Amino acid sequence: HKRLPTSDLAERGIAGKWEETPGQMPDGAVIIAAITSCTNTSNPRNVIAAALLARNANARGLVRKPWVKSSLAPGSKAVELYLEEANLLPDLEKLGFGIVAFACTTCNGMSGALDPQIQQEIIDRDLYATAVLSGNRNFDGRIHPYAKQAFLASPPLVVAYAIAGTIRFDIERDSLGTDQHGKPVYLKDLWPTDEEIDAIVAQSVKPEQFRKVYEPMFAATAESGETTDPLYDWRAQSTYIRRPPYWEGALAGERTLKGLRPLAVLGDNITTDHLSPSNAILPNSAAGEYLAKMGLPEEDFNSYATHRGDHLTAQRATFANPTLINEMAVVDGAVKKGSLARIEPEGKVTRMWEAIETYMDRKQPLIIIAGADYGQGSSRDWAAKGVRLAGVEVIVAEGFERIHRTNLIGMGVLPLEFKAGTNRTTLGIDGTETYDVIGEHTPRADLTLVIHRKNGERVEVPVTCRLDTAEEVSIYEAGGVLQRFAQDFLESSQAAA
Repeated sequence: HKRLPTSDLAERGIAGKWEETPGQMPDGAVIIAAITSCTNTSNPRNVIAAALLARNANARGLVRKPWVKSSLAPGSKAVELYLEEANLLPDLEKLGFGIVAFACTTCNGMSGALDPQIQQEIIDRDLYATAVLSGNRNFDGRIHPYAKQAFLASPPLVVAYAIAGTIRFDIERDSLGTDQHGKPVYLKDLWPTDEEIDAIVAQSVKPEQFRKVYEPMFAATAESGETTDPLYDWRAQSTYIRRPPYWEGALAGERTLKGLRPLAVLGDNITTDHLSPSNAILPNSAAGEYLAKMGLPEEDFNSYATHRGDHLTAQRATFANPTLINEMAVVDGAVKKGSLARIEPEGKVTRMWEAIETYMDRKQPLIIIAGADYGQGSSRDWAAKGVRLAGVEVIVAEGFERIHRTNLIGMGVLPLEFKAGTNRTTLGIDGTETYDVIGEHTPRADLTLVIHRKNGERVEVPVTCRLDTAEEVSIYEAGGVLQRFAQDFLESSQAAA
């Protein structure tokens, strides 16, 4: 995330004079304003501040803009109790911030559908729509497919932006709107004082509210007398929990590290949201089409995150981010953004999942070439699981995010790092090549990446093996952390016999 002073907004072209056209959304419209379950709703002062700002806005006759989808999703039911105690929940509800759930919602791409007319206007006018939320993630495409940018803000600022309805203004200097008397209202007019906030917190936030919520969760339950089968009864039609394939099929086979074809050639700062998004599943996505075939109606598609227990759904999220830039996906001479890949040697650009299926049918081992900071963002095991299930054996990058590198090793994917001064650009990589990896896998060893170009040229490139410890080498050689666990379990069982 990058902090930007509001004083710099005008220079960047973000803030500036704009005139509202009746009946139309402005460019830069805030289409989602959400006080979310993560980060801030565990802080009563922030929540109370948002509610007091809402109360002050209601008193001045302000309303949220009609194109703003607003919501409050506390991380604890105690939030509802102390807002009710302070009689502030109705003020939030009046501005559209009623409680929608006690769960992860907008921050994980689960804001739900936009009003169809609003969505169509965004499409027809190609509007630059945005989201403002009190969460802790704002990677491209995560919050909503039609919110091109998402901005992180405190709960009271989320309420303020819902009233303004746009990010194209300086919230510290420009008015949020006009009151019932036609007078401009500024943020400073609505912002509660520390004394007001502290007084409400002292009066309305009580320990017994938290005990009421949490003690039943940890209370011992009486024996029911029922017995349960220790083994789970897998259901063939489930799209939420399915027996995983990590000990069988392609994952149980040998990783030769030879004849690898690139699935993607990527730039810098590829996040785990690019690798395996967690947001809502759209009907025209590979996962959406699969769920429809499984008999699920669109309203029950839910998010990629909720289907992580079913690999047949979750693996279709691999590189399913609409903001992905795969440098192999060249259409009419230009790289096309989206969940796209190019099948080689045919040179056919297609949807990423179709390319993965094609390579799986061919039993073609794959490689990914990337820039710096590969795998940054949320720690997400499916960012590693997805590429391994696709048949990726090796990822060569200029650098790896620490946790994601560990997750790759845990799935039996070999992370290799270019030497300083060498990258996909200096090597002229275009995705038509095949690759071999030669050398002994020891901690941070120098290995050789052999590039076989389409014209028959062979290039040998020194790379660093990013198995950094002997333990990581052991896990990788076993095929991954689950395979290593199985090995250790069997060995200990045999020793005990």
